[in-house]
Amino acid sequence: MKLGRILNKKLNTAIADMGHGDMLVICDAGFPIPSEAQRIDLAIEQDLPTIERLMELILSDFCYERVIISSEMKDYNRPLYDFVVKTCTRCSVEGIPYDEFMATVPHKAKYIVRSGAFNPYGNIAFISAIDAPKWWNKPGLTVPDVYKDRV
Repeated sequence: MKLGRILNKKLNTAIADMGHGDMLVICDAGFPIPSEAQRIDLAIEQDLPTIERLMELILSDFCYERVIISSEMKDYNRPLYDFVVKTCTRCSVEGIPYDEFMATVPHKAKYIVRSGAFNPYGNIAFISAIDAPKWWNKPGLTVPDVYKDRV
């Protein structure tokens, strides 16, 4: 049997399928997921699972280089904002206006993971990265400036 934490087949497949620069979104229960999107619906009931729990689980097995939220999260859902900033230590968290987030992110996402969260502005986009130390550890390679802080 599988030894990792994630047991959901679709979620495992999504993480394995991500390439450098692809977008994965963890969203709240009310997020309008486009019909053409690859949807992983994990919602069971109100606040089950939570966004926070899904983030902890997914980020235990997912390498990211950017995190994008709606800027309104900081003002209107401070507990979630603080959790995202505290949890996402690989990079800074970028905020964009809610209208822009909703107009662009759902259509750019390779996968959208729906939580059961009833959590205002509870949508987080992660841009996948390479695990720089593993890519730049061979003898004779010169690490480009863009990756030096990650290696």
